[in-house]
Parts: sequence; structure tokens; C-alpha cells
Amino acid sequence: MTPLATYGNPTINIIVFALFVVATMAIVIIVTRQKSKASDFYTGGAAFSGRQNGLAITGDYLSAAAFLGVTGAIAISGYDGMLYSVGFFVALLLALYLVAEPMRNTGKYTMADVLSFRMQQKPVRTAAATSTLVISFVYLLAQMAGAGGLVALLLGVSDKNMQSLVIGLVGVLMITYVLIGGMKGTTWVQMIKAVMLISGAVIMAALVMFHNGFSLDHLLVSAQTAGLDKNTGLGKDILSPMMKYGTTDWTKLSFLSLSLALIAGPSGLPHVLMRFYTVPTAKEARRSAVWAIILVGVFFLLTLILGMGAAQLVGQKTIMAAPGGANAAAPLLALNLGGEVFMGVISGVAFATILAVVAGLTITASASFAHDVYNSILKDGKADPEQEVKVARITSVVIGVLAIVGGIFANGQNIAFLISLAFAVAASANLPSILYTLYWPRFNTRGSVWSIYTGLISAVVLIVFSPAISGAKTAMLGDGINFAWFPLDNPALVSIPLAFLAGYIGTLTSKVRGDEELAKEMEVRSMTGAGAGKAIAH
Repeated sequence: MTPLATYGNPTINIIVFALFVVATMAIVIIVTRQKSKASDFYTGGAAFSGRQNGLAITGDYLSAAAFLGVTGAIAISGYDGMLYSVGFFVALLLALYLVAEPMRNTGKYTMADVLSFRMQQKPVRTAAATSTLVISFVYLLAQMAGAGGLVALLLGVSDKNMQSLVIGLVGVLMITYVLIGGMKGTTWVQMIKAVMLISGAVIMAALVMFHNGFSLDHLLVSAQTAGLDKNTGLGKDILSPMMKYGTTDWTKLSFLSLSLALIAGPSGLPHVLMRFYTVPTAKEARRSAVWAIILVGVFFLLTLILGMGAAQLVGQKTIMAAPGGANAAAPLLALNLGGEVFMGVISGVAFATILAVVAGLTITASASFAHDVYNSILKDGKADPEQEVKVARITSVVIGVLAIVGGIFANGQNIAFLISLAFAVAASANLPSILYTLYWPRFNTRGSVWSIYTGLISAVVLIVFSPAISGAKTAMLGDGINFAWFPLDNPALVSIPLAFLAGYIGTLTSKVRGDEELAKEMEVRSMTGAGAGKAIAH
């Protein structure tokens, strides 16, 4: 077992971190030296191949929650933690096959391009931009919390003020990546980070299996034994299903709600869907999907080995006592497997993961505000492209500052759990309206606006008044404050049906029917890609 007081060599960790930051920043500068246009900032000029974009989607999708959060969840909760890895992977299949390509074929820069295609522009774009900004902010909280816990672990910092300083540093780096590189620079960072992350996971998994004679059965039994040993662990049988969620009827419903959020959430995540605007053709978009599915599938299979390996070799008590709690499982496993240098490298990869994902999120949120609110709503679509990009850059700074503040409050939470809240908001606010828009010709402006706002407001309100925020030892505000009246940790079970219902009722109660010609054109575009990337005149 790794000693409680030993978390690697801080000097080595700082050097590795610095090398990663300098290397990725140099790449961003090199690939963005040419004079950029608005399309370069938003979509990288739509110049990436399917393989490149598949790597970038993988890099965007495999966030700190996938590496640190899921590994920690499996190490601490066993099979219950595997819900995250299975849910994240199944969700990507749903997003790529059902939503992503039609969205890419119909839109130009943002999700709102699709939702407003055959609707009244201003109300729908306002609603879509609002949901994009809220979802991006909640998602950023998880990444910032992961950054604080990771660097605190590596530098041996237990003081909350120092961890807050670390979160601030990550925010500054994130803003710098976006301001310098735009989507093109961010995409290259995503590709490099995806290769490093999967390579690191493969090496760690191989070492864990080597330690267990390449017997998965031996690994699982040993991890179970370590969990049940109360001298070294928490006394949990991590091979027992529903250990965490099967205690009461409410926890079982929480399990169902979390599953729904994990599976439906990515289909409404703006920063994942926006990735498909960076390829030139529908064929390349499909190639992107194939590459992403393969790479993400391989990674999530490896998280089972990493999580169980951490439970076996590091121990649950050691993991939970470390700065960052469950999020420290992967770095501590690397320390146990390969020593201080290996831990520094793996943690550097995790740090690059966080930087890349937050940069992608910031690009999405700033693009949504500049393109959908500033240009389409405030300037009636007549804003100068250079001025629009300038507004996007200013927005990215504001978002970065807000993310820093929010990340300080979220510090210490399991980031896979925080991501599940973002997924719930995305699945509630965006997915019903996206599916109605793509597949129901009768759907209209009132239905779209009602669906987005109902899903967004209900999800956020239920999260705020849930045990995830107050009234429980694991809550964000602890159990000293209690204003929770909603019994489920995740609101998806309630908020997603409400959003579908609101969209249906709003559509049927509106006397204004949708434009049938635009509906036909949208169907042709979404299925064939003909005219993709071109704005529609209303």
C-alpha cells in the first residue's frame, strides 16, 4: 500500500506539468499562425479529416471525469461505479448515431443554428444560447474541481486556499488557449491529449494485469478482498451490485435517474455536437464517429482494470485520505505501478485532459454567445465577422472567471458525479428540442422555446434543492446546511419527461404552424448533407 503521506515528488510533478503546458501551447501557436477568419475560430475552418476529428471528439469526450472520476468511482464503489463507464460509452453511441450527423449537416457553427433552422430566430436562439451557457458552466465546474484535486495531490497541498489558487491557474491557462488558438488550436490539443490519455491508460492497465498474472478474475477477487479488509479499506464489497444505490426506494430511483442522465446527456452536450462542424463533409463526419466509438470504447473497458487495480494496490482508505478523494485513485495507482516519474507523467496527461476539455467548453460557450446572441439577436445577423470573434474572445474571459469561482466551491466533489449533473441539464434542456426539431415536422417555435426552458429550469432547480447540494455528508455544501426537498441526487427522471411534454403541448397549442418548405429542406440537409454549413435565409 502507498503510504498516506507520500504522493510522489512535487518537483518532478511541477517539471512534467510545465513541459506539458509549454509543449501544448507551442503547438497551439504553430497551428494558428495564419490570419484567422470567424470560421477558423469556431470550426477550425472545417479542415480536419474524419480520423483527426475522431481523435478530437475522443479528446473532448474523455474529460477528467472519464479518467479521474470513473477510475475513482470504480475503486470506491465497484460495480456501482461502473455505471459511469457503461453509461458514458452507450451515450456516445446514441449521440453519434441519432443526433450528431443530422446536426452537423443542418447547422453552421452552433447548436442553435439547427434548433432555429425552421423557427423564429430570436426566441429560439436566445433559449438555445442560454442552455448552452448554463450547461457549459456546470460542466466546467467538474473540470475545475478535478484540476484542484489533482494538482493538490501532486504538490502535497491540503490547504483549501492553495487549491483555490491552483484552480485559478487552470482558468487562466484555459483562457489563454482559447484566445490564442480558437477551435483550430484547441482541436490539435484535443488530438494530442487523446493519444496520450489512451496510451497512458493502456500502459497502466497492462501493468495492473501483469501484477495479477494477466488474470482478470484474480484482479477482481483481490480488489474485493482489499475492500472488505477493514484495516486497509472501507469495509465495502465492491463486487456487490447496488451497494450504493440499493438501500431504499429513493436511492433506487436515483440510480434510474442517473442512468437516464448518463445515456441521454451527451446527445445534448453542445461542445460534443459542435465537433462535427470541424469536418468538410458528411462522409468525414461518419468517419469521425467510427474512430470516436472505437477509441472511447477501448478506454472505458480499461477503466474497469484501472479502478479495480487502484482498489487492490492502493487501497480505498489511502485513496479517500488523499487530497481530491476518489479523484486521486488514478494518480496513486500510477505511483504504485511505476514510481514518482510515472505518476508525474500520468498526472501530466490528466492535467492536459482538463486543459483541453475546458478550452473546448469555453470555445462552445463563447461561440454560442457571440454567434447566437450578439450577431443573430442583437445585430440581426449583420455583425462584422471580426467584431463577432472579438465578442467571442471577451466572452471566453468572462466564462473563465465564472468557472474559476464556481470551481472553488465545487472543489473536492467526485467529478464523475458533477458531470452527471451537467448531463442531466443537457438531456433535459437540449435533447427533447433537438429530437423534435430533427424528426417532427409539426414542431414549432413555441414548442421549442417551452421545451428548452422547461427542461433547463426544472433540471437546475431540482439540482439546487437536491441532496447533491445540501443536507448530506457528500453534498457540495455538506450536511451543516440543509435546504434539500427533492429526494433524488439527479433530476433527469423528472426533468427530461417534463421537457418532452412541454415541447409537445407548446407545439399543439400554438396556432402558428411551421414552414413546410423549410421543414422539407431541413430533412434533405440533415439526411444527405446537401447545403451543409450554409446559413438559411428567413
